Amino acid sequence: MTIFDSIILGIIEGITEFLPISSTGHLIVASEFLGIDQTGVTKAYEVIIQFAAILAVILNYPSKFTFKHIDLWTKIFIAFLPIAAIGFLFSTQVKAMFSLQIVAIMFIVGGIVFLIVEKFYDESKHTTSDVEDVTYKQSLYIGIAQIFALIPGTSRAGSSIIGAMLVGLNRKASAEFSFLLAFPVMCATTAYDLLKHYNELFSHTNLLNLTVGFIISFIVAYLAIKIFLKFLENFTFVAFGIYRILFGIILLIIM
Repeated sequence: MTIFDSIILGIIEGITEFLPISSTGHLIVASEFLGIDQTGVTKAYEVIIQFAAILAVILNYPSKFTFKHIDLWTKIFIAFLPIAAIGFLFSTQVKAMFSLQIVAIMFIVGGIVFLIVEKFYDESKHTTSDVEDVTYKQSLYIGIAQIFALIPGTSRAGSSIIGAMLVGLNRKASAEFSFLLAFPVMCATTAYDLLKHYNELFSHTNLLNLTVGFIISFIVAYLAIKIFLKFLENFTFVAFGIYRILFGIILLIIM
């Protein structure tokens, strides 16, 4: 992996981590076109630049990361538990699903789901407009929906946002809960991959690439969050549904 590869992957990760279009799917596709083999080290590198993007959440929501919001983080932890349990129990099977064909199919499936949900979605009936008001029951259902993110191409943000919309959150609250939920998910995933691939990742050869990708991903993700929330003030998720379907079809054609 070169510095150029690190910059490209960092930009892609920063843009896609919080959008419902699968950052992992885009990283797999980008790595394929850049000629980067999907080794254990490469996958761990991708997780670490994902963690950099997650840190951008702290910069965007500093007030949420205080002891005043213990109740909120308890709910987020409840939402985190389903994917943590399933991901741990079936980690080998999950890693075996990383392929362009599965990514392409799940892009299309996810896009169709977004279009269907938006077709029947009535924001006036979704009264939870603040993440602080999310109930424990809603948190659990959102966490169950997030399990689908274990399938490459599904999108962690997409599955948790869909889950949130289905249980009564408005679009903005759905996105913000998804942002915060990403924090424990990626912290756990990053810690696991760091322990597993520590020597390879932090070798002299990889350290510069890792640093560049980390910084780029953090900056781009910070800006992406702000732009995404502005977008949701005036638009729906329909555009993301259409994008996912078109992207998936293109992948199936060129594979």
